[in-house]
Parts: sequence; structure tokens; C-alpha cells
Amino acid sequence: MLDAQFIQLLLAGLGTGGIYAMIAVGFNIIFKSTGALNFAQGEWVMMGGLFAAVAVSEMPVWQACLLATAAVTLVGWLSDRVVIRPLRNHAPLTLTLVSVGLAIASKSLVMLTLGKNPQGYPGLSGARKFEVLGAHVDAQTLWILAITVVLMLLTHVFFAHTRYGTALRAACANPEAAALVGISHRGAIAASFALAALYGGLAGAIITPMTLMSYDSGAMLGFKAFSAAMLGGLGNLYGALLGGLLLGVLETSIGGYLTTQFKDGVAFLVLLLILTVRPQGILGRPDVVKV
Repeated sequence: MLDAQFIQLLLAGLGTGGIYAMIAVGFNIIFKSTGALNFAQGEWVMMGGLFAAVAVSEMPVWQACLLATAAVTLVGWLSDRVVIRPLRNHAPLTLTLVSVGLAIASKSLVMLTLGKNPQGYPGLSGARKFEVLGAHVDAQTLWILAITVVLMLLTHVFFAHTRYGTALRAACANPEAAALVGISHRGAIAASFALAALYGGLAGAIITPMTLMSYDSGAMLGFKAFSAAMLGGLGNLYGALLGGLLLGVLETSIGGYLTTQFKDGVAFLVLLLILTVRPQGILGRPDVVKV
């Protein structure tokens, strides 16, 4: 029979990993469309949590989460329209550096408008817990797992079986050829920023009931998700899911069986190891790291 502590740590790790996977998908979507790394992704997660915390006093939690996700999606789209699109030089390094400035500006703006105090709110099912194979698991963890699975399935269907998703993939893979058939690369980039912000905002909204969110929480969450994206394979959507879940389980297991002092250092160690041993990640192609 499986140990109850093992089951509890496994489910908690999968829940945390699901959050990392969502954020990592955002990294991958923008990387596929621009070749750049978007370091504002973590700040969009922070915004999702804090926006929902503000809205939850006026509406049910699930409505606050949806509203916060929509608001952050709009922020992502505006980031492209106001900051990215006016740039004449769309080189990946330029966009990456601009995203650093965007992240700093976003964090500062949130701090000035919403304050420095950490915010939280009840989960989608309140404080309920469920017993799974002898382990007591928070209902919010199960919600995170369910939302992650559904979101990943929808992502697969969108990119593989819808006309707009196929157009986005074509515009990212070969902008010149896509332009010949009327697919705008600029439009694809705008859609990529909006989608990445949607994933980040939703991740922030559903993780905040598990851990308080503050204006400076985004950087660490973003870095861990970036490590997950590198672990699974930067640019690979399925790699983001695999990398996120593996990192979440590894982080939680070390915190549960060894010490919580090293838990946050796991992502740093994973990133160093993957860059040294297999830079393309588990599911990535060797040529991707040369972009």
C-alpha cells in the first residue's frame, strides 16, 4: 500500500507543477513566435493573483478568477500594442531586454496601486479537504490539477485542430510564407502575448489561495516556470507540461523528505544541470537552443 505522506507530497507536487506548467506554456508561446524570452511572464502571474484578490470582495471566487484572467490577458495584448509593436528592431535579444523593463515597470505599478501587503482569498471550494488513498489533500490542489489538464487539452486542440491555431503556428514557423497567404506575423505576435498573459493570469488566480501573493512574488514564480520550460524543452508545449510537473514533484519531495530550506533552490539546480547536460531539454530539439 502506498504511504499516505508519499501520496500527499505527490499530489501537492503535481498541483504546484501544474502552475509551473501553465506559466511555462506562456514562455514557450512567446518564444515560438518571437525567439525571445519574456521575463514579464512572472509579473502577469502576480497580477492574476492580486487582481483576483481585489475582485473577490465583490463577487464569488470563480468569477473573480475569470475576471482577473481576462484583465491580465488584456494587459498582455496591450504590452504588445504599446511596447513591442512600435519597436523597429524585433531581434530576440532586443525583445528579451524590453521584457525585463516591462517586468520592472509592471511590478512597480502594481506596488504603487495595490500596495505591498500580501493578499489571499479562499479557494474555489473554500477550505475543504479530500481524502485520497489515505492522504488529506486541499480541494484547491485538485482544482489546480483539473484546470491544468483541461487547459492543456484545450491548448492541444487549439493549436492542432483549429484554423486560427494552425495560422498562428504557420506565422511563427515561417513568417514570410505565412504572409503570402494573408497571415500576419504581427497579429500572431499580439495573439501570442495575449495567450501567454492568459496562462499567467489564470495560474496566478488559482495558486493564490494556496500561497499568499504580493507585488514581488512574480519574479520567483517566473524563474521556476522558466526552469520548467528549459527542463521540458524550450519551445515545446508538451515539454512545458512535463517539465512543470517534474519540477513541482521534485521540489515538493525535497521539501517534504529533506528540508524546506532547499526547496526554492531546486529550480536553480535544475536549470544549471539542464544547461550543462542537455540544453535542449527532455523533449526539445538541439537546434532550438541556437535561436
